[in-house]
Amino acid sequence: MRDPRFDVLFEPVAIGPVTARNRFFQVPQCSGMGYRDVSAHAEMRAMKAEGGWAVVSTEQAEIHHSSEITPFIEQRIWDDIDIPALQLTVDRVHENGSLAAIELCYNGMNGPNFFSRVAPMGPAHLPVAAFTYDPVQAREMTLDDIADLRRWHRRAVRRSIDAGFDIVYVYAGHALGGIHHFLSPRYNHRTDVYGGTIENRVRLLRELLEDAVDEANGEAAIGCRISVDELLGDEGLQRADIVEVITMLGEIPDLWDFVLGSWEDDSVTSRFGPEAGQEGYVRGLKALTSKPVVGVGRFTSPETMLRMVREGTLDFIGAARPSIADPFLPSKIEAGNMEDIRECIGCNICVSGDFTMSPIRCTQNPSMGEEWRRGWHPETLRAKHASQKVLVLGAGPAGLEAAQALGKRGYEVVLAEASRELGGRVRRESLLPGLAAWVRVVDWRLAQLDKLANVEVYRESAMTAQEILGYDFDHVAVATGATWRGDGVGRWHTSPIELDIEVLTPDDLMEGKRPSGQRVVLFDDDHYYLGGVLAELLVGEGYDVQFVTPSPLVSSWTVNTL
Repeated sequence: MRDPRFDVLFEPVAIGPVTARNRFFQVPQCSGMGYRDVSAHAEMRAMKAEGGWAVVSTEQAEIHHSSEITPFIEQRIWDDIDIPALQLTVDRVHENGSLAAIELCYNGMNGPNFFSRVAPMGPAHLPVAAFTYDPVQAREMTLDDIADLRRWHRRAVRRSIDAGFDIVYVYAGHALGGIHHFLSPRYNHRTDVYGGTIENRVRLLRELLEDAVDEANGEAAIGCRISVDELLGDEGLQRADIVEVITMLGEIPDLWDFVLGSWEDDSVTSRFGPEAGQEGYVRGLKALTSKPVVGVGRFTSPETMLRMVREGTLDFIGAARPSIADPFLPSKIEAGNMEDIRECIGCNICVSGDFTMSPIRCTQNPSMGEEWRRGWHPETLRAKHASQKVLVLGAGPAGLEAAQALGKRGYEVVLAEASRELGGRVRRESLLPGLAAWVRVVDWRLAQLDKLANVEVYRESAMTAQEILGYDFDHVAVATGATWRGDGVGRWHTSPIELDIEVLTPDDLMEGKRPSGQRVVLFDDDHYYLGGVLAELLVGEGYDVQFVTPSPLVSSWTVNTL
């Protein structure tokens, strides 16, 4: 049973005409599935509802073809024909006892409209503010255009209610929507009633909120998601502006959802930001409204969640990434099984699904994105089909996952590791600058293995193929990983190159070896995080590092993980 101290997290909370069964709120979160992978998206959201999240939200849903963000795959609510796909998610969320929320989005200058080929619109004549610097110009909206937007948005609210959603978001955050662009002096250069003062810049948000509340008429709650600071100083929205906005509009919606800056500010990786890193920006805003408030902060500690509520910072514990790493996080707290929580490591591989237009995945939770296609469940594994014995070779992340999954299915498992330490590359990388949270991948799996009497672990047990054949294993899973090459072969050099200098690989550096001299060239043909992290390691130890890469960007693939 749960610790009574956490009872407050399981109190029901009213959101306008609906009531959430507890304070756990899966905020809108992209999945790379959107309008394309309808069944997979519905099952992914249903899993979170089953796991105890009282509110389960969609990703952003485009409301009109004049504002779409191809090639990215979000949800769409352009027309009535989109309702059945959305309804599938609603129904699956409701079947598991949770409220379903939808985030309506008019992307404005964030949408290049490569599919519709309609000129994008926003508060000013400016290039589109897209992640990929698309060569597209947006035009300034006329008053007639704004009237059209209000009509489109109101229709989207009605379609959302017809689809069965309990909460409908008006989205004004992350610099990803037209409403945010109207609010921000960075984008709003207008001199009419929709520009200039904060009272004018907030006019569109006020109108859309009032339209939404009027259209819903008590059939659904209306939420507002808004950025509380763009972190740009005088050039953008600041905390003082948002205080004015909430003072003016605080009682119109039924819920406020506070986010920070742009998406990369709001979902900062653990390498560069701690848990609850947004607390200082959000604290005190709840006092400006009588309506419930939700916020995020990559909350993984139940103690932190409890503090957010008890200190009056938040009414709801908002989560995207922690709900991905462990859809059953609320249920585990409620059952008193907090040691079983798969804590988010903040690597943001989940975000890469959106950027690569592919189904979401997770380092901690291998079932994420595969609930429908493979029928995988994060907590309930298919029982063994026969009494068989399995050898797993290698106790890195893959070997640990295989051993604990097989053990939970009921197989007799032997896990053999050649070294003394378990965890492989993840344990070694977790000792590098900024990556300490990554050791959770190892810690969780070791804790699960400790509970399984049918899994034996052998350290310092290197084995040959001939030796393996001498045992009576029915199956052998080889999870011995890989090693970094030291001959220069990669994406740019596809054949070995001759180097008449000392060469160290990432494996060498993580094993404690160091260059014999102080001047170091770090050649990065991997383009993910490790080259940058190793450069940081060496600079921190006093080396003079020159970073060389064939890419036009340092660590270029990390654009996909913010």
